[in-house]
Amino acid sequence: MTVMELVPLSASASPTSDTALLSMFWIGCVLVVSPVLVRASRGLLPDVVVLLALGCLIGPSVLALAEVGPGVGLVRELGLGLLFLLAGTEIDPATLRARQGRQAALTWLLCLVLALGLAWALIPDESLAAAIVLAIAVTSTALGTLLPILKDRGQLDSPLGTSVLTHGAVGELMPVLAMALLLSTRSTWVSAGVLLAFFAVAALVAVVPHRLVMRVPGIRAALVEGADTTAQTAIRVTFWLLLTLMAAASVFELDVVLGAFAAGFIVRAVRPRGFEAYEERLEGAAYGFFVPVFFVTSGMNVDVEAVVEQPLLLVALLVMILALRGGPVWLRERFTRTGSGLTEPADRLRLALYSATGLPIIVAVTELGVARDLIPGELAAVLVAAGAVTVLVFPFLARPAPATSAAQPGTRR
Repeated sequence: MTVMELVPLSASASPTSDTALLSMFWIGCVLVVSPVLVRASRGLLPDVVVLLALGCLIGPSVLALAEVGPGVGLVRELGLGLLFLLAGTEIDPATLRARQGRQAALTWLLCLVLALGLAWALIPDESLAAAIVLAIAVTSTALGTLLPILKDRGQLDSPLGTSVLTHGAVGELMPVLAMALLLSTRSTWVSAGVLLAFFAVAALVAVVPHRLVMRVPGIRAALVEGADTTAQTAIRVTFWLLLTLMAAASVFELDVVLGAFAAGFIVRAVRPRGFEAYEERLEGAAYGFFVPVFFVTSGMNVDVEAVVEQPLLLVALLVMILALRGGPVWLRERFTRTGSGLTEPADRLRLALYSATGLPIIVAVTELGVARDLIPGELAAVLVAAGAVTVLVFPFLARPAPATSAAQPGTRR
């Protein structure tokens, strides 16, 4: 094929691809500017907060410089998947099975019951499903969103960090399971069977390739030798695992977050010990591009006009999230033995604020609610905005005191 034959091909790019490239250009500008603003704020504003705010600025509701079309949406989905995969790798299943994990699950169930009762009282003319949508939205915890914040603050390996990881894991997994069981168009028993089928697929994906690697020397040698070359085999396998389980979740009509979480648990179980180079490369790929794109596009999706028109509803939802998610967490830490080991009142308050931080599940459950005509689009927009505000405000309020922050060593990114 000659060069002249190639020219029409390059000139025939579709308008959709042009729009996606232009949108990615503006998103890329945000990714570059964000660290500068974080440094200028002397660390008061986490990178996640800046990304959300700048995403809102370039989005359709303000400057309309970028939009979340099919191309950008795919990158966003990969960012969401990597966010929860990394969250899954940080969670120790033994912690979830221990007293602290069991108490965190009980706390979330208490939050859900309280939220469901209040939601049904506030919207008596709507269906129970609409109340469930609202209850799930206001009781979730954005573990994936909190993970980079905790890393930046050096709190990940502290008792507070462990407690946030535990409540965050429960606050992400339980809402996803509740969505699958309570909001599915299938019956509850069929939905439970679908969940079991998905977990069976996840187990096969985890066991079969691992057995092949361990028993077939050629495959194992190729993976090990290619890990430090341009092939980057370990990273490729991780992305394959993530895409496989996200696709499986989609096929089973489950939220892709469940597939990403499962991929993270599998990576934690099978990754070689002491393979720090692999972890650094995976975090570099995730936090360097894909995860920030997810946060920017989350800001772009905020309907500013709908929020401005209903400021009292936004404030009411923020109060609901803080009271119905953060409140029970604080009360149980204050008056019961949860196994967290948090003795300082300030740490209990920080845990409550972190636990009340939510966004990804709010986005997912409101999209489902609007698609099934369970809640109006205006309510969904304000709910998403409330979730974005929790990310903007609650981690800021939960930041460590300056002296404590200086005393803690920084963690690698």
